[in-house]
Amino acid sequence: MPIIERIELFQVDLAPKTTRQDAIQSFVTQETPLVRIVCDDGSEGIGYSYTIGTGGSSVMALLKDHLAPMLIGKSPVDVEGHWRAMLFHTHATAVGAITSLALAAIDTALWDWRAKHADLPLWRLLGGAKSAVPTYTTEGGWLQLPVDTLVRQTVAAKEQGFLGAKLKVGKPRGAEDVARLSAVREAVGASFELMVDANQAFTISEALRRADALAEVGLAWLEEPMPADDVAGHARLAAQSRIPIAVGESLYSPGQFGDYLRLGACSIVQVDVARVGGITPWMKVAHLAECMNVAVSPHFLMELHVSLCCAVPNSAWVEYIPQLDEVTTQTMSIVDGHAQAPNEAGLGIAWNWKEIEQRSLVRHRI
Repeated sequence: MPIIERIELFQVDLAPKTTRQDAIQSFVTQETPLVRIVCDDGSEGIGYSYTIGTGGSSVMALLKDHLAPMLIGKSPVDVEGHWRAMLFHTHATAVGAITSLALAAIDTALWDWRAKHADLPLWRLLGGAKSAVPTYTTEGGWLQLPVDTLVRQTVAAKEQGFLGAKLKVGKPRGAEDVARLSAVREAVGASFELMVDANQAFTISEALRRADALAEVGLAWLEEPMPADDVAGHARLAAQSRIPIAVGESLYSPGQFGDYLRLGACSIVQVDVARVGGITPWMKVAHLAECMNVAVSPHFLMELHVSLCCAVPNSAWVEYIPQLDEVTTQTMSIVDGHAQAPNEAGLGIAWNWKEIEQRSLVRHRI
């Protein structure tokens, strides 16, 4: 059995393809920690995670000083055991974003190795539930856009073959959100799905008011209406809203998703593989949601989430936000509005190592 001989760490910063602004923040840059696990037989696995502009150096330090050294001399096969050992080694800093992002980068590399070793695409190794998933785009729906641009870009998304589009809400007055969404709905028609994302901007009273006002637009979901730690508020909103409530990108452990699901506080789970700590916990959340008849529509990271969504039966959507184009040699395939599962063994991401090494701001070898 191969043994992990060395681990290489990189950080590459990637600029967004367009200005991205929501109700509380701007997406400045994608700091991308990458992990390459190399075994004594030459086999390897590649993993990664991300930030939206801060914390990348902290993730890299946690990987270099604490997590990567734990795997040297170990078998890459025992992914669950390694994940649990790393979680408890960093117990004092969990649950939290930095620790989860670091865990995810290593866990993803281990799963990439396992899938390559089995000569299977990751989605088949993890279950093989389907070979394609519907796709919606978020790239034309940012909050700073004037309404005419919002309409034009959403119509263009429909013409390009996307099956839905997500738009940001959280303007100072709810009537402005309603007017923007109503203009888009009139332009794209009733059959095109529209989702909205508040990025945790509202109080419970404002969330109740805006959900009621937006219901007539015919939305697929209202995403992150309130701070993610307000589980009780989301349960209250979900019980009264005619719009399905979606949460997950700001939750960092399976247990936090369990709290939401037990209280019926959401009806769409948006578990983010990087922020929840990797593929190992992502699959736990997806199966937990399946057991409770709740759909999974993950946040961001489309190049990896397409494989995870194709692994499980309760996935509903893949979110289109391209962000790895500059460090890969091929993009996610979309046919008739559906993201296609990769055929290659492993994650199915074709990394451009020449570009990664040229762009890397930080590099370590363990």
